[in-house]
Amino acid sequence: MKPMSIAGLLLVIAGIVALAVGRFSYTTEEKVLELGPIVATADKEHTVRIPDIAGIIAVVAGLGLVIVGRRRA
Repeated sequence: MKPMSIAGLLLVIAGIVALAVGRFSYTTEEKVLELGPIVATADKEHTVRIPDIAGIIAVVAGLGLVIVGRRRA
């Protein structure tokens, strides 16, 4: 496979995953209180929503790269 086809295939897979999952979460640790050597922290969860249009664009662009990559073979 050509590098362009591989990149297109990866984009298609990433787009399908983005459409299926829709969002992902991660946790950060933040300082709440700091009194000398005593530090109080709290875990804060952040959620990032992946727009559906981003997944669709990734799939369409990936398919385009796969088609162009195969035509140049």
